[in-house]
Amino acid sequence: MKLIFPNGEHEPVNLSEGITAIGTGAECLVVLAAPGIALRHAEVHLRNGQALIRVPDPRNVVVLNGRQVTTDVTIKPGDLLLFAKVGCQVLAPDRVAAPTTPAPRPAGASDDNDGRTRIRQALPKFMLRGVSGSTFGKTFALVGSMTIGRQADCDISIPGDEISRHHAKLQVLPDGVMVEDMGSANGTFINDKRVHSGVLKPGEELRLDTVRFLLMSPGMEVAKPAPAPVAAAPEPAAKSNTGLWIGVLVAALAIAAAGATKVLGYW
Repeated sequence: MKLIFPNGEHEPVNLSEGITAIGTGAECLVVLAAPGIALRHAEVHLRNGQALIRVPDPRNVVVLNGRQVTTDVTIKPGDLLLFAKVGCQVLAPDRVAAPTTPAPRPAGASDDNDGRTRIRQALPKFMLRGVSGSTFGKTFALVGSMTIGRQADCDISIPGDEISRHHAKLQVLPDGVMVEDMGSANGTFINDKRVHSGVLKPGEELRLDTVRFLLMSPGMEVAKPAPAPVAAAPEPAAKSNTGLWIGVLVAALAIAAAGATKVLGYW
């Protein structure tokens, strides 16, 4: 088998028996210097002509034919793979070796209708990043219409008694994700507001009972909270003249009392 990178991030790679590491690390056979790629982002294991993709860390985004890879998955010629934002296609050796002449396109046809465009279209528009519970640190690519729940047949399966078997339905929109509760026992929330249906925007939080997610778009970073303003040190209070005025007043009263006593004949 062979990996082809239509956008030129790497030369074509012939997969050989054993393990082919993909990442930014110098020890990897396929080095991809691109945002979102981990040191050892993924591995392709080839034995007896059968290949599978393995993701060492669930935080590494790998998408196979529009669905995120969370366990070892077999790959075959014709599959589309995404490593973060880098796309590649799996081809059979004989298909690669035989050059083909591209079919003539009508005059004025756009170059957008090539293989690179098809791979870019497979890039998930949005991802859910777990921020609590068993999903903390994990990412889930969202493509088309998907279900999320405890049942194994859900597109995003989350174990836990607080999650219903089929908890919610997610539908990718141009500017967000439509979230529809599927009659869950413990509710579906957008930004801590319980909803039957609602649109989740990038940067907003989706909560299924106690399990929380953040909706991300590719390349988006979690906003860091602004540092709290440092309170200015209070200026030293101006020295009060109250004591001085009290002294002057006491002296004046003493003089007045002495004068009164003299007048009354005590002196």
